[in-house]
Amino acid sequence: MLQKLRQTWFSNVRADVLAGLLVALSPIPEAIAFSIIAGVDPKVGLYASFCICAVIAFVGGRPGMISGTTGAMALLMVTLVKEHGHLYLQAATLLCGVLQILAADPKLGSLIHFV
Repeated sequence: MLQKLRQTWFSNVRADVLAGLLVALSPIPEAIAFSIIAGVDPKVGLYASFCICAVIAFVGGRPGMISGTTGAMALLMVTLVKEHGHLYLQAATLLCGVLQILAADPKLGSLIHFV
């Protein structure tokens, strides 16, 4: 058991640290730019980007998982923020997360093959 943990977690520490730094630093310019497009403070984009990376780090990711949806969400949320404010943005974000969790339970992700 201990040997398997060492092999899984500590087999390539240098590459894991470099990958972690790349994942941590790469979304910073994108998060700032798209939060400005959405009309919110750039700190909001940085916080959202950090939260996405932290959740994926703790829950675990897949090779095909896309965690950088900042651009698409920023473009969609511009009118929501302008017309209703930041509280509706927070509510829409939470609702989106809840819907994704509910869709994951019956494995509705497999339907993406038909899109």
